Amino acid sequence: MFGRRLTWIAWPAFLVAGVLEAMVFAVLDPETLTLLGRQVDWSRYTVYSVTFLIFWCMFMLCSAMTLQLADSSAQVNAHLRRPKPQE
Repeated sequence: MFGRRLTWIAWPAFLVAGVLEAMVFAVLDPETLTLLGRQVDWSRYTVYSVTFLIFWCMFMLCSAMTLQLADSSAQVNAHLRRPKPQE
């Protein structure tokens, strides 16, 4: 079940991050970016990679929160009803 939920989170986030990456860098040139007032001296591919990973992580967080909020209260509290194993 964990693998299925991870797929539900990661795959849509990957697709949306790719689309957002294309939209952002269609407007911005990665070589003109500044960070905290200084010119970023990274290569274009490094800027593309880092921003894609940031976008992907943020969208995975959004997808995970949505999936968590979609669970019923019984699913969220299911661990409370399980008996604890005796040692």
